[in-house]
Amino acid sequence: MLPVRRLVLDVLKPHEPPLPEFTTQLSDAESVEGVSASLLEHDKEVQNVEVTLSGEALTYESIEEAVEALGGTVHSVDQVACGELAADGRPSEDD
Repeated sequence: MLPVRRLVLDVLKPHEPPLPEFTTQLSDAESVEGVSASLLEHDKEVQNVEVTLSGEALTYESIEEAVEALGGTVHSVDQVACGELAADGRPSEDD
């Protein structure tokens, strides 16, 4: 089985911890080498965030546990990239 190199998750999180702290703490999760997070919606009590994680061999279970430990929930896995070379999802020049 090819390793998972990138995951894009739709995450619902409380306001605390703030997004910079939330993202920094996710970067400490097992198998994660890089994280970016973008605020999609800001509600009265929660935030909807798109989280992109990268690593040599990401383990979804440890990432989900880290999100839940920070008070969040993974709503959906929106993108997965596997293999020696991660496809970027963009159409090729022939498309």
